[in-house]
Amino acid sequence: MIVNCSGLWMLIKSTRPVVYAGTCGHRMRRSSRSDIALIGLAVMGQNIILNMNDHGFVVTAYNRTTEKVDAFLQNEAKGTKVVGAHSLEEMVKTLKKPRRVMMLVKAGSAVDDFINKLVPLLEEGDIIIDGGNSEYQDTTRRTKELDKKGILFVGSGVSGGEEGARYGPSLMPGGNPKAWPFIKEIFQSIAAKADGEPCCDWVGENGAGHFVKMVHNGIEYGDMQLICEAYHLMKSALKLSNEEMSQVFEEWNKGELDSFLIEITKDILKFKDEDGTYLVEKIRDSAGQKGTGKWTAIAALDYGVPVTLIGESVFSRCLSSLVNERYVASEHLKGPDAVCSLDKNQFLEDIRQALYASKIISYAQGFMLMREAASLFQWNLNYGGIALMWRGGCIIRSVFLGNIKAAFDKNSKLTNLLLDPFFTDAVHRCQKSWRNVVATAAILGVPTPAFSTALAFYDGYRCARLPANLLQAHRDYFGAHTYELTSEPGKFVHTNWTGHGGNVSASTYQA
Repeated sequence: MIVNCSGLWMLIKSTRPVVYAGTCGHRMRRSSRSDIALIGLAVMGQNIILNMNDHGFVVTAYNRTTEKVDAFLQNEAKGTKVVGAHSLEEMVKTLKKPRRVMMLVKAGSAVDDFINKLVPLLEEGDIIIDGGNSEYQDTTRRTKELDKKGILFVGSGVSGGEEGARYGPSLMPGGNPKAWPFIKEIFQSIAAKADGEPCCDWVGENGAGHFVKMVHNGIEYGDMQLICEAYHLMKSALKLSNEEMSQVFEEWNKGELDSFLIEITKDILKFKDEDGTYLVEKIRDSAGQKGTGKWTAIAALDYGVPVTLIGESVFSRCLSSLVNERYVASEHLKGPDAVCSLDKNQFLEDIRQALYASKIISYAQGFMLMREAASLFQWNLNYGGIALMWRGGCIIRSVFLGNIKAAFDKNSKLTNLLLDPFFTDAVHRCQKSWRNVVATAAILGVPTPAFSTALAFYDGYRCARLPANLLQAHRDYFGAHTYELTSEPGKFVHTNWTGHGGNVSASTYQA
């Protein structure tokens, strides 16, 4: 029976009822069915549910701690059509077929635990969606394992933080392509929009969605590190106040650096604590990380792609965490005594251009990694579409991504963003300032690892001949690892460099 209980409608089916967050007068019939269920009622899960509700979808909310379900219905979801369930069995019974269940829980064993509990309750053709930051290898494994059981699995990147989840995230779904027609309407409805297009499309099979989200997060690491280095230079080399730095970032956000991260940097720098001092200067300079940047760097190493800027950004966070060691070292290790006479306005412009050029390198490397993974795993990635997915809702959203989309729209086979005329012209234009910033930072002893490694990559990438010929000679000298001659590429030979060694080359050992 239906009981009117202070504005909450409870469908009494057992001692643990399904609760509807309706208002008095809104009657949810027993035959009604939810469009999708969502497991995990932390802030991201709650906001995604409310977003779905806003777009006309009926959602069943479930959390392992069932008190959170009741609290959600009585507070944030009050007055909505959101349905609450106190068990997975009740949750599944509320769903239309094919049943769609989305999880926003901690990556790792928690995802597998819920999958194992859900599978016996589902039928062939039902869909499980993992919206957490799972490793792409886990998503590939889960997709294949569940396909054997007739269950369609989707691993979807979700970016945008709390605000994005509530009002429009960037969504990067991948996995079993048979699931896409059944979740497309929901996902593209709730996603952010850029130029009227949803920041969501099917990415590819197996772990493709989570791989793209991983690279997104790696680029996010790079963007933040570059901004921090710009801040450090303004503070240390130019002695700017927080108000002045905030004004600089505000001005930069009106041009080609227009982005979410530049915008929030402007706000952070001028934010004052209750005592009237700048809060950011009170924050301990030890950066945390949850792993996705590290995963990007590991994938780059595994697949032999020089994603140096993201890697350096991860190591910069690691170095920052040695805060106690750095404090001791600062009292013993001397830096340069040099003093540079800097034109404030000119050097600020140099920093801006160095930031822009380095940002281009970061994205170029990220897309290189995605291209290599697509080749290895036979994913048909739409690189222009990925740039569009990142245009709105996500943390790295920026005007800049429109230029990337245009580059791949012009040439879907583009091997490197640096070879697109727009980006070629941009790095040529910024090159003098970029070099001046890196050189000045080195003279003053201000660490700029991301600016520096971006420039080093650029110089290496544009270099027709690198000193790796000597490196190959080293390897052959001490380990008989062979080398190729420029006159016969593809033919590997070994030289007895000392006259004392043999003529047998190494075949199983690599160094």
